[in-house]
Amino acid sequence: MFVKPENLQATGSFKIRGAHNRVAALSPPETSRGVIAASAGNHGQALAWSAARAGLRATVVMPRTASIAKVEATASYGPQLVLEGANYQEARAAAERIGSESGALFVDAYDDPWIIAGQGTIGLEIADELEPDAVLVPVGGGGLIAGVAVALAARAPRAELIGVEATGSPQLSVSLARGEACTVPGPVSTIADGLATGRLGELPFSIIRARVARVVTVDDFEIGEAVLLMLERLKLLAEGAGGAALAGALKIRSYLKGKRVVVVVSGGNIDINLLDRIIGHGLTKMGRLARFSVDMADRPGELARLLAAVSREGANVRRIGHDRTRLDVPIGGARVMLELETRGPAHIDELRRKLEAAGYRLTLDGRG
Repeated sequence: MFVKPENLQATGSFKIRGAHNRVAALSPPETSRGVIAASAGNHGQALAWSAARAGLRATVVMPRTASIAKVEATASYGPQLVLEGANYQEARAAAERIGSESGALFVDAYDDPWIIAGQGTIGLEIADELEPDAVLVPVGGGGLIAGVAVALAARAPRAELIGVEATGSPQLSVSLARGEACTVPGPVSTIADGLATGRLGELPFSIIRARVARVVTVDDFEIGEAVLLMLERLKLLAEGAGGAALAGALKIRSYLKGKRVVVVVSGGNIDINLLDRIIGHGLTKMGRLARFSVDMADRPGELARLLAAVSREGANVRRIGHDRTRLDVPIGGARVMLELETRGPAHIDELRRKLEAAGYRLTLDGRG
């Protein structure tokens, strides 16, 4: 498996390719109008970066729910920043309205031929370095996978193109099933905010409908596990959308066995608070974190004895709580809540056996 690390790009994602290409293609009259875009974060950062270097006025409209990290990063590139709407589509509607009022040119995040062509340079670079059997690409609005599809069709036509979408925003599979680009029914919700467009672009759909061989849908837990795996094993920090392609590859690993596979890590602009939650969930699912509730006598030295028993088994205490007033604990007793760092499921099972053998009554919670 090979990784295309777009998280190491300027502005932290592949979006710089399309935004720079679009700005470079502006005519003099368009340049004088300035540009405006809607973005969950990455497209806005990229357009603001490109506009600043071209001396253009730029406005970026982001949903009020956008991550703090992406809002602050976008603002740092100097555009006029507007927070409006509860999701990407509402922010997009606001950007189109503001653009029509101000005369600024609306730069679509994915439904634009210049944007798609810029993103497609990823496919050219993949084909320049190797002959892949399969390329997995995360899908939001479809601009990235459309550009890669065009590039691979010309340079690596035997490569199988696999789209990876989030369970909470499955616009690719919905559109393919209906035979047209469409909006996802119901609310959109996923930690991969870069994929949470809720709709596939018309132009991307027309390009990829005959070129995408397969769609893999991954949930937030699978995405989080991939983010954690890349952080620990590859030393790469990816955001949710950036981890989606690897999550998809892990999900269909038996199908990919024996193939030369490329996964596109689309970006690395992740909010640190979200990363902390991903790490916690991921470690719990992997059995590297365990939560015990232990009932014991409320006497001097009992807590120290419990902690000594945990220490002897090589577990490390991450968090501890001590409650002697619970109604479901006898008077004269106490309940201790332990969050422990462990080596994995086998270690948890051994720790539990040893504590029960020592006379503790305990409940294990949060194994995943």
